[in-house]
Amino acid sequence: MAHCFHCDKTTVLGRSHTHKRGVAGGRWKKRAPKTNRTFRANIQHVTAIISGAKKSIKLCTKCIKRIKKDIVDGKKPFLELAHLSASSKSKIQSSNVKSSSKLKI
Repeated sequence: MAHCFHCDKTTVLGRSHTHKRGVAGGRWKKRAPKTNRTFRANIQHVTAIISGAKKSIKLCTKCIKRIKKDIVDGKKPFLELAHLSASSKSKIQSSNVKSSSKLKI
C-alpha cells in the first residue's frame, strides 16, 4: 500500500451513503443503503535530494504544494525536490511577484 514519505498519508476505508426519497408522501420505503468504499491518497513519484544524493520517493500532493509554497514564501522547505533547480525556483518566485503586483494595483 502506497504512503507519503513525509506525512504517512495512505488509503483509508469508509462508507458511502445514498439517500432516496422512497414512495410519494415522503415515506422511506427502505433504509438508505451504505456501501463500503476506499478513499485513496493522491500519491506522486518525485525525485528528492536527501543527504546530498538524489532519491526517488512518493509524496502526497499536499506535501508537494507545501514545498512549492515554502519556496515562494522564502522559507526553507522540509525537503528539496530535484526538479526544482535554482533557475526554476527563481521563475516560481518571479511569477508569484508579478501576479501579486497585479492584484495590489
